[in-house]
Amino acid sequence: MTETDHEGVPSRRRTRFPGISSRAYEHPADRSALVALRKLSGFDTVFKAVSGLLPERSLRLLYLSDSVRVGETQFARLHEMLRDACYILDLEKVPAMYVTQDPKPNAMCIGLDEPIIVVTTGLVELLDEEEMRAVVGHEVGHALSGHAVYRTVLLFLTNLALKVAWIPLGNVAITAIVTALREWFRKSELSADRAGLLVGQDLQASMRGLMKLAGGHHLHEMNVDAFLAQAEEYEAGGDLRDSVLKILNMLPRTHPFTTVRAAELKKWAESRDYQRIMDGHYAKRSEDKDTSVTDSVRESASHYADSVRGSKDPLMKLVGDIAGGAGDLGGKLFEKFTGGGQSRSAGSGGDSNGSSKTP
Repeated sequence: MTETDHEGVPSRRRTRFPGISSRAYEHPADRSALVALRKLSGFDTVFKAVSGLLPERSLRLLYLSDSVRVGETQFARLHEMLRDACYILDLEKVPAMYVTQDPKPNAMCIGLDEPIIVVTTGLVELLDEEEMRAVVGHEVGHALSGHAVYRTVLLFLTNLALKVAWIPLGNVAITAIVTALREWFRKSELSADRAGLLVGQDLQASMRGLMKLAGGHHLHEMNVDAFLAQAEEYEAGGDLRDSVLKILNMLPRTHPFTTVRAAELKKWAESRDYQRIMDGHYAKRSEDKDTSVTDSVRESASHYADSVRGSKDPLMKLVGDIAGGAGDLGGKLFEKFTGGGQSRSAGSGGDSNGSSKTP
């Protein structure tokens, strides 16, 4: 399972994964969010219509004419990283890759028939070689998972929603689908982060890259443990009002918060699932056709249940309490927001008529 001599493969030996299926590294929340997206009323109709309207050829011509195509003579080191990532994840056709002038660090994988990868100059200038290798692996993971199609539709619909916003009720349906697409795409980023780790096989480089995305190139001023502690504080801190604000802050975003991504990736890197993949035990593409949709949904549901039970977020703990039969939702919300728990608990033994209540 280890590499032999191969063109474009770096000197540091990395494990490669022949025939690996994207199921091996996909986050359960990614799969369940995609299932929910496809069940959204009107999604299939809009998706088919948009797919026919998307100017994919125009998009390719745009990058070809106004960006730098990565190859043996242009951004040669990026070209080697791309070939290496495709070799490790066994992606047969290497996607076209472009560097575009933009000071904001970013990367994306888009396209309908054939994915293309675009990275900004801001990202290239920010990251070192191993950090960049994880990002390239991240985008190749998107390609292997088939995420490029939905990402392209999201970009198109986001732009369309802005154009029709002035029409009364004209963008309600579009906004609903864009919101669902964003929810899925945020979860898909967690899957792609895992793919990036499988390619780079250097957790510290992945952590450094995420820290730089959050705090810039001042790496000497940052600390991985302190950065991960921020994620812990974010997840556990505050009350229900903060939980609602977290949701509102997240809705317009296409990516999860950086500290959360780092914490999720570190947890996966320390899991048995990751070690099994590194040992050569992983889902294969040849088995995809025999995969049970029911099993995937069950796994996703189990993941969400575990997440609720293990979450330190006040809202998630409340949901877990209610699901476990802890009591009335409205009463608990009232208590949490108003601090009225003491007065309520004083009368918990019975109602005004003296009758007892079942907890």
